[in-house]
Amino acid sequence: MAAPRVVVEPAGRVCWDEPVRIAVRGLAPEQPVALRASLRDEKGALFRAHARYRADARGQLDLQRAPALGGSFSGLEPMGLLWALQPDKPFWRLVKRDVQTPFALELEVLDGHEPAGPDGGRVLARAVHERHFMAAGVRRVPVREGRVRATLFLPPGQGPFPGIIDIFGVGGGLLEYRASLLAGHGFATLAVAFSNFEDLPKNYNCILVDYFEEAMCYLLQHPQVKGPGIGLLGISLGADICPSMASFLPNISATVSINGSGCSGNIPIQYKQTKIPPLGYDLRRSKMTFSGILDILDIRNDLIGGHKNPSMIPLEKAQGSILFLVGQDDHNWRSELYAQTASERLQAHGKERPQIISYPGTGHYIEPPYFPMCPASLHALVNKAVMWGGESRAHSKAQIDAWEQILSFFHKHLGGTQERTSRL
Repeated sequence: MAAPRVVVEPAGRVCWDEPVRIAVRGLAPEQPVALRASLRDEKGALFRAHARYRADARGQLDLQRAPALGGSFSGLEPMGLLWALQPDKPFWRLVKRDVQTPFALELEVLDGHEPAGPDGGRVLARAVHERHFMAAGVRRVPVREGRVRATLFLPPGQGPFPGIIDIFGVGGGLLEYRASLLAGHGFATLAVAFSNFEDLPKNYNCILVDYFEEAMCYLLQHPQVKGPGIGLLGISLGADICPSMASFLPNISATVSINGSGCSGNIPIQYKQTKIPPLGYDLRRSKMTFSGILDILDIRNDLIGGHKNPSMIPLEKAQGSILFLVGQDDHNWRSELYAQTASERLQAHGKERPQIISYPGTGHYIEPPYFPMCPASLHALVNKAVMWGGESRAHSKAQIDAWEQILSFFHKHLGGTQERTSRL
């Protein structure tokens, strides 16, 4: 009998947001095995997941057909070994820092149902599956233009391509992994840093929309970006910056807010002479959980007056379409309530009701597909571990759907035809 082997399909270059088929060949009929997955991030932190399975009558195991019998997850979850990865180090979030190199996922097949420890079964087969963040032909262009600190990702081909600006949250830095993946779907995507990167300030006491206007002008003037309008994608604080840009700046055709608040939260948002006062917060309203993690869900001051509150972003001035993606178990703030309030404000001004997609069991960090859910990590504002909410399986399903919604929304409002399709 041939030795067992792990098969991952498709066999070529696979991007992080693409599903794969994981199978094991050459097992004994009905053989019980454990599959173990491990991955190290660029800082050396180890992430692991495992699940127990039973081979079929022909000695084959296909994760698209065989349910996991327990472990890090159970049931039919073909990509569970990825989304169920958990860090050995507490409160550690999986982030891709260098998109020019892949993450290497090690897959092991062990005899029996014990995945680890001194009594764990012997390793029957092993494989390394690389997951890339830049599709073949995607180009990475560092941008240092005026004040703007960013990275532009251009799709393969001549263009011009629809353009998107991508902004993350309060921790700052320059995160590129979402922008690089979007470029693989035909969008010229500019990942923009606004703090804590190179010569940008580490701390900031006001969000200056003028800075992001510079980034927008750079993107629109690029010869491989087609106008007249671009898209905006933001998460957390980035999801408040993007609607602010859409409210004050021209040429914004589509805005996606992932768990934003629709208002100026902890610090003012300013464009030229217009300043939106912050809603403010009180850390005394935070709660310590039994596990020693801070729950900051209720620290923000109430939106007195609802959509008429002066801290609300004036979304009624936005010209383009808006999509709100909301985790119903977001513990950073009450994203669903804020999205509904933003919708009320738009309708009160005679505007069309925006699209709001709410995901049950989903926390704050809605990432591209197959990123493991981060239940808690260090928060830059309070310098302590805080809970982000979510239940892993529901959160994983939400990330897959949210990514499809984002791609579909931008293709609808910005155009573009280079959508990559799954090869499974």
